[in-house]
Amino acid sequence: MDVSHLVVHIDMTNFVFSGMPALRFIRCKAVTLAAAASVLLAACGGGGGGSGDNTASSTNATGSGNTSASAVNVPAADIPASDTGTTKLTTSPPSVNSTVNTPSTNTDNAAASAPIAASTPDSTGDAGNTGTTTPPQSARLFYGVNGHNNEGGAYDTSSAALQLSQLQDLGAKLYRNEVYSQGTANKLAGIADIIAAGGVTVYPVILMDIANLINETDGYNAGFALGQQTASSRRYPYYEVTNEMEATLLLGNVDGVLPSQYDLTKFRILRGVIRGMIAGIKSVDTAGKIIMGGGTWLHYGFQQMLAAGMEPDGSLGHPVVDWDITAWHWYSDQNDITHACGGTGCHNVLAALKALGKPIWINEFGVRPNYGTDQAIAAYLVGDQMMAQFIALASTYDIESIQSYELYDDPATLQGGGAYGLLQNDGHTQKPAYAAFKNFVAAHPM
Repeated sequence: MDVSHLVVHIDMTNFVFSGMPALRFIRCKAVTLAAAASVLLAACGGGGGGSGDNTASSTNATGSGNTSASAVNVPAADIPASDTGTTKLTTSPPSVNSTVNTPSTNTDNAAASAPIAASTPDSTGDAGNTGTTTPPQSARLFYGVNGHNNEGGAYDTSSAALQLSQLQDLGAKLYRNEVYSQGTANKLAGIADIIAAGGVTVYPVILMDIANLINETDGYNAGFALGQQTASSRRYPYYEVTNEMEATLLLGNVDGVLPSQYDLTKFRILRGVIRGMIAGIKSVDTAGKIIMGGGTWLHYGFQQMLAAGMEPDGSLGHPVVDWDITAWHWYSDQNDITHACGGTGCHNVLAALKALGKPIWINEFGVRPNYGTDQAIAAYLVGDQMMAQFIALASTYDIESIQSYELYDDPATLQGGGAYGLLQNDGHTQKPAYAAFKNFVAAHPM
């Protein structure tokens, strides 16, 4: 889910790169950039793709803000966060001092200081109440869909019950949605209760903009607060930490396969946010699995550095980040995920991700709205460079789940959005992609 594109589209118009999503998982929808780069950002996911001329996909990182290190910058207003890789919105929520327990960390140490654990009641309750849990699922959670229940449009006019019925009809078992504040976490918790009761697992992708964070400690504290708020609103079986944020760290129009292609200062800040989110979640919910926020295109160098305790200057011995599932995003303009070609040559992205030693979720995949007719889009969605390829390679690369982007088209007025949906923005009218997805799932049980 791109933040501009959860799991979310981000408006990539602020980036000078060929194919990176901005913050939106919210809607990280793809936006065609300069013809030379011909890479689209994914709505909330979907970084730039490689073009036929082997141009690389990347984004130019913007400078950090100069907020005080003592302030915890947690999105408070219930409006989509910008520059988070989920939607394609460009407005940022105000930064506020959080009242949630957010211990500081010494970034010179490999491990973060232990947070004070919050109480973890087991009882279920009303939407947003601490202790609400997701019922255990019996069916394998392989097929899923992205949603944007904190972004308005058809997601506001369609009830949770209607969304559930559509997901059930499609055969989807996972529903990825963004959160970026206490209010949005509470809203999603209420929706999740209804949908989970119908056998579909909702999970949050936690979004945060790093522009106003000044160092790794600042990022850790902000991430801890939002992670703790999200897990306190509801116990989820999975939590995704950030969305396509590695794109904002790239130094120019580069692939992102090499450590040297990332900004050192921003890398440390984002590493702090991720470490903080994980610690904040675990302070409340020790059982939930952590999904490393969906990356895109060839940007797996970022995840490799996190896992190795490495920084962009090549030095080792830094904080090591651990997670349970590696998420990735792939869109039609990026072509074959096992032979993606950029400025550094051609790469097997799935092989690089598998080498990290975690199961893979392709939790955003989709076809750019400008690909062709609705019928052509539907055919590509289930074709041999998308769904058919993913399931054929699932056992080879330990692909545990694939999730279509997205349930409904974005409103025409949404900057950075697009007609990525399986249904139109009225929340009712099925597009050819709906039937294609449904029939494929029925014919290929996983």
